[in-house]
Order: sequence, then C-alpha cells, then structure tokens
Amino acid sequence: MSSDVAIPPVFRQNVVGNWGDDGRRWLVELPSRVAAIARDWELTVGDPYPLSFNWVAPARRADGSAAVLKLGVPSSGHLADEANALEAYAGQGAVRLLARDDDRGVLLLERATPGSPASDLVPHLPGRLGGTLRASDEAATAAFVKVTRRLHRPPPLGCPLPELADRGGSFVAHLRAYPDDRVLPRRLVERASRLFDELVASATDRVVLHGDLHHDNILRADREPWLAIDPHGAVGDPGAEVGPLFCNPDPSRRDDNLVALVPARVEQVADGLGLPIDRVVAWGFVLCVLSEVWDVEGGATTTGRALDVALTLLPRLP
Repeated sequence: MSSDVAIPPVFRQNVVGNWGDDGRRWLVELPSRVAAIARDWELTVGDPYPLSFNWVAPARRADGSAAVLKLGVPSSGHLADEANALEAYAGQGAVRLLARDDDRGVLLLERATPGSPASDLVPHLPGRLGGTLRASDEAATAAFVKVTRRLHRPPPLGCPLPELADRGGSFVAHLRAYPDDRVLPRRLVERASRLFDELVASATDRVVLHGDLHHDNILRADREPWLAIDPHGAVGDPGAEVGPLFCNPDPSRRDDNLVALVPARVEQVADGLGLPIDRVVAWGFVLCVLSEVWDVEGGATTTGRALDVALTLLPRLP
C-alpha cells in the first residue's frame, strides 16, 4: 500500500505552503497512514481523486459498500470541524459521516452516487450571455437552495464548531498588514470589515453553516437529489452561506458572463431561502472580499472573480 500513495507536486506545495513542517511530516507519513487506516477499518482503497489540500480516495468497506476515505493534517483541525458539521447534519442534505479518527486526521464518508457536481450545470460559454447559460445557472442555484434548506438547523447543545464572528479577524489582520492598495482596494476591505460586524450583530437566527457551499461541493446523489460535501463548519447567520455561490464555479477565472449571472442568483437565493435581498447582497459582498483576503493570506498576488463580484454588488449595498 505504501508504494501506491503518490504525492503530486501541486498537492505537496499546497500542504507545505499551508502547514509548514507539520505538512512536511504528514506527507512523509501519509503512505503508511493510509495503509494503517485501510487495515484498521478493513477498507480497499482506490486511486485518489484530484488532490488539493487533503488526500481523498474512493474506498470499499468489508461489506462491499462504497465510501470515501479522507486524510488531512491533524494539527489543522479542519477535518475535525468537517466531522462535527456532518454529525450535526446527520445525513440530511449532506453525505453521512461513517467514521472519524481526529488524532490521525481521518474521515470515512458516504460516497455520493453518481456524484456529478452542480458546476456541470454552469458550462463556460464564451461571448455574449445566452439563455442556455441562464437556464443552466438557474438549475444550479436551485440545487444550492434545496441543499441549504436541508442543512440549516440550530446548532446542537455543546456544538464545538467555531463562531462565524471569529472570521472577522481576517479583515483586521489584512488592514494591519497592508496599509495601502497594494493587493486589494483598502476601501473595500474596510467596508467589508464594518459590514461583517454589523451583519453578525444584527443576526436574528443561528444555524450550522456549511461555510464553503459552492457548485463543486454539491453533488448529485441517489439518496437525495443533491448532497453537500466538504463543509468547513461554523455557527452563525444563515445569510452567510451565500458568498461562495456567487463567485463560483472556478473562482480564479475572470469571466464577465459568470459575473453577469450574480444579480439573478441574488434574487433566486433570497426568494428560495426567505431572506431579505439587502442582506443577501451584503453577505455576498462581505464574503467575496473575505475570499480575496484569504487568498492574499495564502500568498496570492493577483485577484480573482470574487473581487469582480464584490464590485458588482457594491452599488447595491444598503
């Protein structure tokens, strides 16, 4: 098993870039860790999916049922948050958590079948925005609405997930590190920081948030029409779920056609989730700016579609 675990260069770069020495040690131990988990949990593990920050592969359990094996750097805490969110969802609107080992940074997950993402409904059509793209995007947004309505519920007693409010520190850190417009327009970050605090303070509901619910994290499934995967997990205002939808799929691609779909997405999401349009616009703006702030934290020197979406929503802010 150990010789079968390849480490693609981009995956290595992502892991080391985010977790430094912890990431390096984890990569060294990864082949033996996969082999040990396969033995302990009686799994047959297949070739991994395309890798970004975690090692993820299809697996078969001893009873022949399909699953997904996911390993990440244990010290990051990301997979523990994912597991806690999935436990709160209990299979409603999201894949089921089958097993977890926080010390080793391992999850065993239900496999969504057939597993095609909602991003398949939003093809890239160069040139003028046409009716086909609009209709496809409406279907993808409907999938987002359906899944979100299934996921959002009050946090269980003693829920260990982080508070949404904690994310506001990223704005403060960015403004301290970049006193000018070198990477992002400072006025946008300042506006987003103030608005973030206002939205958190004025929340009238608290739910378990997925935290990264976009087209590629919503998969077709047999058990439910669509199931969410890869929750980041947080607790806060339900409107904070909308940000990733507006700047996806493929947020690094600057695409005027996809940006032009944002106003229709705003209307559809507000109607489908029963949220005030002004609040959907505000959260969309805040979270798109936050996405760019996080990219800068990760070393990005260029901006993506999230900034274009934020600028599109800016004139509509309350």
